[in-house]
Amino acid sequence: MGFADKAKEVIGDVTNDDELKAEGTKDQSKSSIKDAGENVKDAFKK
Repeated sequence: MGFADKAKEVIGDVTNDDELKAEGTKDQSKSSIKDAGENVKDAFKK
C-alpha cells in the first residue's frame, strides 16, 4: 500500500470528499493486487 494512496483516502475522509476517498481506496486495492501477483511470481522462482 502506497503512502500517497492512504493519504488520498484520509484527506478525502477528513474533507468529506467521497470521490477522493474512493480514489485512494481503489488505488490501495490495485497496489495490493499487484503485490500479491509479485509474491506468486517470486514463489515460482524458488
